[in-house]
Amino acid sequence: MKKIRTGWIVAGVIIVFVLILVSSVVGKYNSLVLANENINGKWSEVENNLQRRADLIPNLVNTVKGYASHEQEIFTEIADARSRLIGAKGVDETASANAGLSSALSRLLAISEAYPALKADQNFRALQDELAGTENRIKFARQDYNAAVQSYNGMIKSFPTNIAAKIFGYGEREYFEAEDAARNVPKVEF
Repeated sequence: MKKIRTGWIVAGVIIVFVLILVSSVVGKYNSLVLANENINGKWSEVENNLQRRADLIPNLVNTVKGYASHEQEIFTEIADARSRLIGAKGVDETASANAGLSSALSRLLAISEAYPALKADQNFRALQDELAGTENRIKFARQDYNAAVQSYNGMIKSFPTNIAAKIFGYGEREYFEAEDAARNVPKVEF
């Protein structure tokens, strides 16, 4: 009788241990799924804001063209950079295309300095304001994305979540990083 009772106790302890283990793995898996989806949502917001900027650019270019039609090289450069951004796949390619477009846009805005009538144009100023607001949105969306990646990457490297991450194939995610050229201080010459 005592052997049967001890056997039931041992079986009960094993069942409770297995239930706790399964519950822990399920909890870790669900946490990984939620963190991964959070990153996907944050990345979508980055892409949404980059698309907003890309949509503003044709209007800005057309406004500048009206005043500076002989600046064809910059218009072509912006169109090419915009196409690369829209077609970019993944974080690295998007970051690189974004840097190229930002560079081309800064040259376009520098050209506008040579045309006082353009700078005074209400449509141009409104588009510049929209673009500046969008640039701020992009900055904050990148920050939110990188914060989500940092949290997720920390989670998948922490014990015991790292075990569940390996079992279910969750790997490290990429940060949205600035291009090397963005780290250099620009030269300003008058």
